[in-house]
Amino acid sequence: MTARPLRRRPDLHTLSPAARAVIAAQLGGRRASRRDVLRGMGVAGLGLGLAACGTGGTATGAGSGASAGALTPPEDVSADDPTLNWANWTLYLDVSDDGSTYPTLDAFEEETGITVNYSEDIDGNDSYYGRIQGQLANGDDIGQDIVVFTDWMAARMIRLGYAQQLDEANIPNKQNILPNLADVDFDPGRQSSLTWQSGFAGIAWNRDAVPGGLSSVADLWKPELRGRVEVLDEMRDTIGLIMLDQGVDIAGDWGDAEFGAALEELERQVESGQIRQVVGNSYKEDLVSGDALAVIGWSGDITQINFESGDRWEFAIPDAGGTLWSDNMLVPIGSPRKTNAETLMNYYYDPAVAAEVAAWVNYITPVQGAREAMLEIDPELAEDPLIFPTEEFLQNVSIFRTLAAEEETDFTTRFQQVIGR
Repeated sequence: MTARPLRRRPDLHTLSPAARAVIAAQLGGRRASRRDVLRGMGVAGLGLGLAACGTGGTATGAGSGASAGALTPPEDVSADDPTLNWANWTLYLDVSDDGSTYPTLDAFEEETGITVNYSEDIDGNDSYYGRIQGQLANGDDIGQDIVVFTDWMAARMIRLGYAQQLDEANIPNKQNILPNLADVDFDPGRQSSLTWQSGFAGIAWNRDAVPGGLSSVADLWKPELRGRVEVLDEMRDTIGLIMLDQGVDIAGDWGDAEFGAALEELERQVESGQIRQVVGNSYKEDLVSGDALAVIGWSGDITQINFESGDRWEFAIPDAGGTLWSDNMLVPIGSPRKTNAETLMNYYYDPAVAAEVAAWVNYITPVQGAREAMLEIDPELAEDPLIFPTEEFLQNVSIFRTLAAEEETDFTTRFQQVIGR
């Protein structure tokens, strides 16, 4: 496959204590203990925090009081049905040069005989969960054997008993997961989930239309950008970045007043017409079309559209800081093909395969050994901080702290009201 050329970012800051603790395993330095991670994050073992796509945290709130384990998975028919349905976010798997196939997925099908129906169905955690929640609650098959959710939504799925427990015997490559991702508070020992990728939320802009560039979230509110700004419908990214811009440590001790101030700022910019839309992954298409000139967006997305559409955009961690997140693969409770799903998870935790995916998606890979494998694909990519972050690069990113159940319900409701959902 052809690796993507990456632009070097001139001033992308350095790693916060929280991010340092989480990412230490990728840096080859002292391995952070679970206590280090908890102390640095203000959340219980969140791992890398991952999208594309939203900031991690322990999910509570809507439906969070329900007991897990009340639902029973169906009989596994994998032995007689060599198929697999996988729902993922857009631009989140390697694609051939002509855009017609997924090379690593093709190799998986040839190697295993399992036919995979891959769909880029997930545009946002809340929006996709809203589509399948009723079926999940009934224990029904949602038509997908793997779904990919950000930590906080993965936590909700597991808490409510909507995700099946994995059989480690079918996933020997699970041992390759980065140590700091191996034991997270929402899924101790990774019994029901495996990290897919991790990444950052920051700001991005069209270089030609914004020649002076942007350095802060406040720069998005410049008059010349009115009606050409889009922000993410992932609350923890958009509100998180605004809070950081207002001087709040989003991994620390903050409450309703700080959240409210950030939400007021968002509402002001929406109502004034400064913000064109609050959207999920579709902001990429608006950047390409020119309808949006500046966004709150995700790191790998910008690298990808630069590769595909003329290298016209710049991504940066704002001066006040960015967010760090992780996305996770889960098997929904009603899936009858769990073994097939586990076979695929095992395949993508092979370091060589993980490196191929990372070379295309340009997000942080969760697989130990992938950096060494990347040296064989493209040595330059092995040094890219968007895939293998350095302490210097990550000093200015944070993980949105865990929300209590009441906060999750309250904050999410208020955020959805402001963005018109």
